Amino acid sequence: MIWVCEPLLEEEELENIIQCIRSNMISGSAGEFIREFEEKFARYCGCKYGVATTSGTTALHLALASLEIKSGDEVITTTFTNAATVFSIIYCNATPILMDIEPDTWNMNVHEIEKKITDKTRAILPVHIYGHPVDMDPIMEVAEKYGLYVIEDAAEAHGAEYKGRKVGGIGHIGCFSFYANKIITTGEGGMIVTNDEEIAEKAKLLRNLAFSKEKRFLHEYIGFNYRMTNLQAAVGVAQLKKLDKFVERKREIARLYNSLLSEIDGITLPVEKKWAKNVYWMYGILVEPEFGVSRDELMMELWKKGIETRTFFIPMHEQPALNKMGLFIGEKYPVAEEISRKGLYLPSGVGLKKEDVEYVANTIKKIKERVS
Repeated sequence: MIWVCEPLLEEEELENIIQCIRSNMISGSAGEFIREFEEKFARYCGCKYGVATTSGTTALHLALASLEIKSGDEVITTTFTNAATVFSIIYCNATPILMDIEPDTWNMNVHEIEKKITDKTRAILPVHIYGHPVDMDPIMEVAEKYGLYVIEDAAEAHGAEYKGRKVGGIGHIGCFSFYANKIITTGEGGMIVTNDEEIAEKAKLLRNLAFSKEKRFLHEYIGFNYRMTNLQAAVGVAQLKKLDKFVERKREIARLYNSLLSEIDGITLPVEKKWAKNVYWMYGILVEPEFGVSRDELMMELWKKGIETRTFFIPMHEQPALNKMGLFIGEKYPVAEEISRKGLYLPSGVGLKKEDVEYVANTIKKIKERVS
């Protein structure tokens, strides 16, 4: 079976974990790997401060909590995203305000943001979908005009660049995930990066149950246990050294897919804007009616041939759990709805071999020939 994405772990990750175990420094409260991972990853993103967390979801929640986003506040984000983006806003009792997306990058339509701003808006939360950067300049301009925070959800975009700058380091806060299928992984885990010392200190305080510095068991804030362990950070330190290599491998895989699939009628390929460096966290395609079978039928045919695929995200305004809360009732975002119905992503793990990519592409070609 050719899986959608598998992590690539090697000897240095194992050696670092062994070092943790031998030193007994395994928790989220002790160990040098946490500090090293935070400092080096933040620097990689062009930021001064890093705050390691238990997941990308908790990184988002911690970022919003550190900005004191609360009930009555609104946060503008995209409907086309992983549920964690919107859940993190709800965890703060704030209201998510959704945007439709661009038909080519599948990122939020930044030119519509200003229409969504009210006197309750506190922040904009763009998501760099599947590794392609959001057009950040218009977002930052609107944020400055209205005095809003910008929190980048870069969970899928390690190493991606917008006009030469690493994503995550453009807004006031960047949030990353290190889940097993991300470009670099710690198994589970996340990270906040920022250039604002006050935000970083607040995040570190809240991450650790908000223990007072003066009296440990005195709490002035409601905190969280969102600490990354030293064991996870040990893996992260080793993975970070290979991040640029992994990004280039992702881009090589995308170039190979592009060359093999570009002539197939009914398949729309992912784009890379001239101002962007797309890291192709997942190599996504759209299955158009001209292909001859539906997206779901193609996925089933590929599975029979030993190829795992995944559907695109289901938009947030179509999620039953959110509709039951009275959110997004009757709202329509036609571009996101269409992209969600048509989209799937193909295997693109960094350990994928050239012959694996060729097998996937050739299998799609044969299916197309059969139905034509």
